[in-house]
Amino acid sequence: MNLFTFYNPTKLVFGKGQNAKIVKEVENYGKKVLLVYGGGSIKQNGLYEFVTGQLSEAGLQLTELAGVEPNPRLTTVKKGIELCRKNEIELVLAVGGGSVIDASKAIAVGAKYEGDIWEVITKKVQPVNALPLGTVLTLAATGSEMNSGSVITNWEINEKLGWSSPFSFPKFSILDPKNTVSVPKDQTVYGMVDMMSHVVEAYFHKAENTALQDRIMESILLTVMETAPKLLEDLDNEEHRETILYCGTMALNGITQMGLRGDWATHNMEHAVSAVYDIPHAGGLAILFPHWLRYTLNERISRHVQLATRVLGVDPIDKTDQEIALEGIEALSAFWTSLGAPTRLADYNIDESQVEKMAELASNRGEFGNFKSLTKEDVVNILTAAL
Repeated sequence: MNLFTFYNPTKLVFGKGQNAKIVKEVENYGKKVLLVYGGGSIKQNGLYEFVTGQLSEAGLQLTELAGVEPNPRLTTVKKGIELCRKNEIELVLAVGGGSVIDASKAIAVGAKYEGDIWEVITKKVQPVNALPLGTVLTLAATGSEMNSGSVITNWEINEKLGWSSPFSFPKFSILDPKNTVSVPKDQTVYGMVDMMSHVVEAYFHKAENTALQDRIMESILLTVMETAPKLLEDLDNEEHRETILYCGTMALNGITQMGLRGDWATHNMEHAVSAVYDIPHAGGLAILFPHWLRYTLNERISRHVQLATRVLGVDPIDKTDQEIALEGIEALSAFWTSLGAPTRLADYNIDESQVEKMAELASNRGEFGNFKSLTKEDVVNILTAAL
């Protein structure tokens, strides 16, 4: 395996009833709080009333930023930064899913940076400080609650970029499965596809001697695949919600990538697609990943075969490596389809008219992908196959 240093300072407060600890955690960082949330689902399920009531009763001063988009916009981040400066905010509290947390990371960093936060997101500038960030997670999906990553869309120039910093880790994250019970079926499906995609990105690497890392990743995938159908049959089941919630966090908190470097080209391509069409991130991943897997079959087919036989239930007897790998890809795609995920870009009314533009956006900083390096031409081929 590769040499590595692991660092993750986020305090994870996990389990049933942990909402009760919100005030205790917030009070460690100050009294002036920016509360960030999305489209209002937390008002419908009662979480907004609970959080604001608890914080107000404790004497904390709340400023609110509502309406964070599913693909969080740079304009929204800048509104949050301005609110922080105007109200002398001491802690940013994100109550929502990955998009709310991603936006809050940029707000927390931007509030302590005198320039344009886009300079940080485009990696022209490295931040040196940030406001403390806490999260109350409401959607099992991105893992943003326990990592430093964030994805922000600059809609004016159709760029959707991922970035990270040691200063963008949440100080604490509260994960109470009760907060995810009201998530509707389609978003629940997208969340499970997203976390599985994070694991598959990491699984396709070129490091040697990664027996434990591989088994950890395989166990996450198998657990999601085992639990997903049961959860979709009983969306109110807190035990299934709890299992999926934990899988989402473990899929992208750094544990799976110790000593290896995953590929991440599919995420980069999806960012380009949703920067143009503003589609659900995990929907795009469900469409693109099988095509990327087919496109990379000859890169190191042993990884495809291992995933197919250990996770996707493919019987290898009397089959070539290519047959095993292709059967595994079909099994993964079929599983996502069985959950209700899309299969073609046409499902989002995407045709060939913007393929060139999306490929340009994906490759405008040069070749990308750590398992197989992709050029613009490669991206055109993958997107065309996915139409």
